[in-house]
Amino acid sequence: MHRCAEKEGHCERCEGPLPFAFTMAFQPIVDLASARITAYEALVRGPGGESAGSILAQVTPRLLYRFDQACRIRAIELASRLGMRENLSINFLPNAVYEPMACIQATLAISEQVGWPVERLIFEVTETERVQGQHLGNIIEAYRSMGFVTALDDFGNGFANLDLLVELHPDRLKIDRALVMGCDSDSRRQAILRALIGLGRELGIDLVAEGVETRAEALWLARSGITQQQGFFYARPGLEKLTPGLEPALMALQRAI
Repeated sequence: MHRCAEKEGHCERCEGPLPFAFTMAFQPIVDLASARITAYEALVRGPGGESAGSILAQVTPRLLYRFDQACRIRAIELASRLGMRENLSINFLPNAVYEPMACIQATLAISEQVGWPVERLIFEVTETERVQGQHLGNIIEAYRSMGFVTALDDFGNGFANLDLLVELHPDRLKIDRALVMGCDSDSRRQAILRALIGLGRELGIDLVAEGVETRAEALWLARSGITQQQGFFYARPGLEKLTPGLEPALMALQRAI
């Protein structure tokens, strides 16, 4: 890791305009145990709804740190403007964080400016494959000490695997769609998910199932103990908007568990 570039309250890597425009879409994370939306994940999009990939393709190594900071600020500004009352989940790139306490200052500043409570922020770790465990562990522990909730995203797919939990202590795991898909009828996925449920219980880590696309998947997961869920079955990401009127459908699912 290189040294932090902060100097006299400013950072040459993180500050300044980006050469492209972007915005955020918000997808709800629900809890069937309480039949309510508990959080929204902020997902980067183009101003006209262009895909995340089209935006990320413009993020050069030189712009990485600036983009990560800009995403946090944009997500909090929009969530506040939309009147979000739920938690806000923000993806972050560990390699864009040099020193956790320094790199969080812009997030704290915008939160104070718009009146967003820090305890309602969740930081989801993405792209863990090129990050040293000690560095990522330092980020997670620093964020937790400041009152943030931390999560490992895409768990069970690619590099986000069990070995991360030897050194890291996140508050929650977001189980990748690769394990969720067809879990209501796939005995092998069911066995793995049950093992993760036991693991989460032993380690004190909450589980969130990502990529839920069918009612059968939702019910099997909830009946097995994974009541926190996210996916197209509930709602697609809304460009600069929240998802109203979801509670009746959640209550119906809760009755079916």
